[in-house]
Amino acid sequence: MKNEGSALVSGASRGLGAHICRRLAADGWPVAVNYRSDADGAAKVVADIEAAGGTAAAFQADVTDEHEVRRLVAEVVQTLAPVRVVVANATGPQPASRAEDTTWQQHLDQLTFFVKSPTLLLHETLPHMRRLGGGRFIHIGSEMVGRALPGFSAYNAAKGAQLVLARTWARELGPDNVTVNVVAPGWIPVERHGDLTEDDTRDYVAGLPLGRLGTPQDIADVVAFVASDASRFITGERIHVNGGYTID
Repeated sequence: MKNEGSALVSGASRGLGAHICRRLAADGWPVAVNYRSDADGAAKVVADIEAAGGTAAAFQADVTDEHEVRRLVAEVVQTLAPVRVVVANATGPQPASRAEDTTWQQHLDQLTFFVKSPTLLLHETLPHMRRLGGGRFIHIGSEMVGRALPGFSAYNAAKGAQLVLARTWARELGPDNVTVNVVAPGWIPVERHGDLTEDDTRDYVAGLPLGRLGTPQDIADVVAFVASDASRFITGERIHVNGGYTID
């Protein structure tokens, strides 16, 4: 798949999203850097891409809102190019909560990011992918589905729903040459985790066959592969990028 069209990354002003944007731009994709409130962060990502010789623009939108997603995709098409790659990366707070304290609203909050938002993005971008002869829809998942870590039932359930959603879309959209996959990171420290010490990470690292924490670049490199023509015969898959912490 040639880099015809653009790549849209949601929740991309910092963290994994920012690294994914820079990596896709390095592969020649014009990148739409989506953000909800961190305009300065998104501008920095765009500036980094342009300084490296790539093409990018920042686009403000709440990707959980139907009207804003419609506006977002229209603006990306007008400013850059029709969308051929979507990386559904946006996320919200992930509070820990015991099972007996978890409310239905907490479930809805997580489903809003991991099922509703991707659905809205697909609705608006699929017509462009079809006109371009194919595309890539990449969900950023989580190893938490396999770990079933206590205290995160709402988050885990939503991420599980996201995985099955992706697999169903993969079967349905295959005839359109649109692949749908999940890139599932392990614990990748980014800005929102704050300053971590060796004591903070020791127990997790002890369970990693590769013996080290992952980096945002580890995730971005795999996303870039899935977005590329090299992944043309891969769809409906969950690719764990966690140093072997969970092995299917």
